[in-house]
Amino acid sequence: MRVYVLLYDAGKDSEGIHSIEVSAETLVLMFENKDDAERYAGLLEAQDFPVPSIEELDRDEVEAFCAGAGYKAKIVSDGFIPKDDEERILLAPPELNKDVTNWKDDIKEEIPKNSEESLEHTELDDIKKKLEGLL
Repeated sequence: MRVYVLLYDAGKDSEGIHSIEVSAETLVLMFENKDDAERYAGLLEAQDFPVPSIEELDRDEVEAFCAGAGYKAKIVSDGFIPKDDEERILLAPPELNKDVTNWKDDIKEEIPKNSEESLEHTELDDIKKKLEGLL
């Protein structure tokens, strides 16, 4: 079965998959319907998240990746209707989100060691994004 997932920097070394934390578990959402995945991505973008790409993958591959990474794969079925507040985040991202800038740890490694000004600027941008996320 094919599912749709949200990826950041798809196909690059810094590729990351969108996940959410629910009840101390990290969930990776797998959408049966591409329109649902696109809507979710649009809601993330409206919250000033980086824009993910919607990628169609084999469900078994996503579940195997999640098992190996310590994540839980969660299917959002076509026509899904949430039963409680916890399930609502499967259709719309939470209002408050974690900072996503740390998923690309290699960014700081790319900054030349003699460029402290560049590093300070990057750290200031990170702080700015965190503060904007709280609004």
